[in-house]
Amino acid sequence: MDQLKISEKYEPLFRWLHADDDDPLAKVDTVIITGGRNSQKSFAVGTFSCVAAKDHNHRILYTRYTLTSTEDSIIPEFNEKIDLLNCESAFEVTRDRISGLSNQSKVVFKGIKTSSGNQTANLKSLKGFSMFVLEEAEEMPSFEDWDKIRKSIRATDIRNLNILLLNPTTKEHWIYQEFFESQAVPHGFNGIIGNVLYIHSTYLDMPREFIPDSIWEDFEHKRLAYEQIKGLTDDEVAKLQARDPKLVRDGKYYYHVVLGGWLEKAEGVIFTNWTTGEFVEVAPSVWGQDFGFSVDPTTLVRTSIDRSRKRLYVKQYVYKPRMTTDEIVRADMISAGKSLIYGDSAEPRLIKELSDKGVNIKPTIKGEGSISAGIAIMQNFDEIIVDPESTDIIKELNNYVWHDKKSKTPVDAYNHAIDAIRYAVYPQYAIRKSYAI
Repeated sequence: MDQLKISEKYEPLFRWLHADDDDPLAKVDTVIITGGRNSQKSFAVGTFSCVAAKDHNHRILYTRYTLTSTEDSIIPEFNEKIDLLNCESAFEVTRDRISGLSNQSKVVFKGIKTSSGNQTANLKSLKGFSMFVLEEAEEMPSFEDWDKIRKSIRATDIRNLNILLLNPTTKEHWIYQEFFESQAVPHGFNGIIGNVLYIHSTYLDMPREFIPDSIWEDFEHKRLAYEQIKGLTDDEVAKLQARDPKLVRDGKYYYHVVLGGWLEKAEGVIFTNWTTGEFVEVAPSVWGQDFGFSVDPTTLVRTSIDRSRKRLYVKQYVYKPRMTTDEIVRADMISAGKSLIYGDSAEPRLIKELSDKGVNIKPTIKGEGSISAGIAIMQNFDEIIVDPESTDIIKELNNYVWHDKKSKTPVDAYNHAIDAIRYAVYPQYAIRKSYAI
């Protein structure tokens, strides 16, 4: 361990392999490993996996949500660990696995998502594994997807373990909500809570000689920027941003990317022109409704446009899954009354049923380019004023991003209330054949 220069932050992970029954580590079945750049996460867990297989007969399912080639990525990384441990004679290395030659151990490499879609059903059927390692766990879309695989790890001859390695994203991510928020675990915590071992490391935990001077100097430069914005209010940061955007950008980068801090909002959010405030009915309210059922919620949002001041006021009234038609009717009548509602035109039968029962609802205007046009209209408001109790709208605005940096297609997530807003706003401009606010 010493010759590999692994940070002491990872010592409990290695000690878990031989923990006595009275050691709190013996009760650990899940490890959450977070950190920023150059924090040694993958190196430590790769080394740990080799030790666990060679010396403790573990059978390890080593995954990433997206994994296109093991030969070009993971296998070379593991060959490096095998060389460092001087245990080449203990393993046979093939295209997608490492097999123990003196025991039944193995490290099998699999991608969870392939070009044909999510493969958790296939992974669920895998037998005989004692460990499940998920690298880049922030890419796993839900707790349920991870849990399906976790529950297939049930070896009876040896203690089982599940490891998640990730670069923290936003506080809306299921990993934060499941393992941090619900357990009141603070950022940067190292220790055991219940059956979960938390490990958080940064470049500052690494031996200095392992970090190139250029990287160290860049990190330290950004640390100075972070020290200047740390503790400032949002308003103070906004004012500083106007004067020195690079300083603010460097400071935020240091906190999130270098230190591995959880963000309140996603990087690259689509809407930045919003704030919270009291809903004001400047013009007669127009309502928007998106329909869901089993997982996705049905939503109902009230909007009012102040054209002279280029403001859009929005307020959430319904955000609930598994609503029946009669329940939607009651909610619409109670909230919107006789006001006009624009509903998702992809559900014409449901809109007709609601209309037949007395709801003043019409299908919204859709067509080629209507999503991007609706987003553009919303972006063109000087301000979108969100009722402060509309927490689901706020959550979505903090996490609604483009599919990728080059795309003008938004992700199909965090959009149920936003879609309802778009349904209400877009027809008011499309009818006038002008998208100008």
